[in-house]
Amino acid sequence: MINQTFKKARSMNKLLASGVASLALLSGGAAIAQPGVGPLIYGLQAEQLEYRIDKNNEKILVWDFDVIVGNDELRLVYRSEAEMETATKDFETLENQIRLQKPISTFFDAVVGVRASTPTNAPERYNVVLGVKGLAPQWFEIDADLYLSEYSFGRFEAEYEVLFTNRVILTPSIEITMPFVDDLASGQVAGGATVEMGARLSYDLVDRAISPYIGVNYQKSYGGTGDLLQAAGRPTENISFVIGTRLFF
Repeated sequence: MINQTFKKARSMNKLLASGVASLALLSGGAAIAQPGVGPLIYGLQAEQLEYRIDKNNEKILVWDFDVIVGNDELRLVYRSEAEMETATKDFETLENQIRLQKPISTFFDAVVGVRASTPTNAPERYNVVLGVKGLAPQWFEIDADLYLSEYSFGRFEAEYEVLFTNRVILTPSIEITMPFVDDLASGQVAGGATVEMGARLSYDLVDRAISPYIGVNYQKSYGGTGDLLQAAGRPTENISFVIGTRLFF
């Protein structure tokens, strides 16, 4: 089971990474060939790369990163998010996305893409992604997406940076996932939101490129989703201590 899980994850990552690499070459060629096109932009941004330890001493490895290539007019993003139990190597969640971002205002991009969800012990799900991403007033970073398929849902994410000094930064965050239809096999009930909140205190070691942090993360499921988890003997809420780092290259 463990080997099959890792093979599936590696295959998905290789497929999506190959797509990113190929389109990166195409984007680079277009930027060189067409006068007036902005320079090629590329990089890696890992918002979360961390261990979570909850009150039951369960340890979870979590990552959330974007690989970006493009220019000021159009960007291709490969996004990967996962939560993996370190004891069993099972993925509680494993999502990979390919997204195109195009500016629609000074502070916001429109997003269109595809998503593959392939956790270890739950059904695979595939969605078309439509959304917006950018900076709201007061410099809140916003990511609001619709995931459209037979099992559609919405997700809203926001975070804000509080600078104590130029290097010491507190980042509170919130993520709300709202199922629009029942997906009982995946533990989701229409209208039963799952809310995840966190606060991470980081220190910039290398000019925002490497920023280790500590913090807390809290998650709770409401409504029918919470009832479904409770009926299955699973907790409807969880709080964890986290330690990790942000990366930006």
